[in-house]
Amino acid sequence: MSELQRPSDFFSPSEIDQLREISDWRAAASVAHCWGVILLTWVVVSIWTNPLTVLLGIMIIGTRQLGLFVLTHDASHMALFSNRKLNDWVAQWVLNRPHTDASIDVYRRYHIQHHLHTQQSDDPDLALSAPFPISKKSLRRKFIRDLTGQTGWKQYSRLINSAFSGDTWRQKLANGLARLGPNIAINLIFLSAFSLAGVWYLYFLLWVVPSLTWYRLVVRIRNIGEHAVVPDDDDRLRNTRTTTANLLERAFIAPYNVQYHLEHHLIVNCPHYRLPLAHRLLLNKSLGDKMEIQPGYPTVLRLATGASA
Repeated sequence: MSELQRPSDFFSPSEIDQLREISDWRAAASVAHCWGVILLTWVVVSIWTNPLTVLLGIMIIGTRQLGLFVLTHDASHMALFSNRKLNDWVAQWVLNRPHTDASIDVYRRYHIQHHLHTQQSDDPDLALSAPFPISKKSLRRKFIRDLTGQTGWKQYSRLINSAFSGDTWRQKLANGLARLGPNIAINLIFLSAFSLAGVWYLYFLLWVVPSLTWYRLVVRIRNIGEHAVVPDDDDRLRNTRTTTANLLERAFIAPYNVQYHLEHHLIVNCPHYRLPLAHRLLLNKSLGDKMEIQPGYPTVLRLATGASA
């Protein structure tokens, strides 16, 4: 690994203080925005239900489900709310439990290893990037599995089997309800609200289907964008990628500045809303030519299939 391991190798002390500054109101605004987009989409599609609005709704909701995880990721680095208890409570009950996750403690312990050993043999996320580049046909097959729900079904099955584990049926049930009971209860509230509005089926079309399909696709694209086919596994400026996403890419693939992944790796507890500033500071230091930056996700996908940028 490169000897440049600390934020101070890239930023001045005053810049580090600025980049690490947590704004509770901006965190709350991001959480409110994510759920606001979800709720507005539910309302709009409930009023104007047709194949086009449902399709757009699936894409919007799936991206915001990723958005819930992006904000949870901030919380795992203690970069969401300044109060530790509030930070973890919001992550669990507002961001995680309505979807499929729970406490962030397990993820936090796992994820720190990724930052300590990025793109090295003991990186727990190495399997996400190591297979690339792959053929266009292989990538197309992965995308088809994502969009047809095969990937989501496989991952949900693994989650459920893990949750309902134990030596006896009673133990399996107790473990499963402890892990997924709150998630199920919250989702029953969602289903009840859709039912009261007379559109019960939209709960499945606008929450379950996005989770099984579009969410899995954008998670895959995000994973490819972050570390696949990077130029140098041992250089901190080149073993992680930043992708310059346009408005449509931010709306449907990369919410809440998740595309600034290189900057995140250089200063891990930088809140998502300060990552663009970190990017500008690095460019102002004339580091742009040394950084792995790609102009959009189509370029990244071409790299992932062995094509030139």
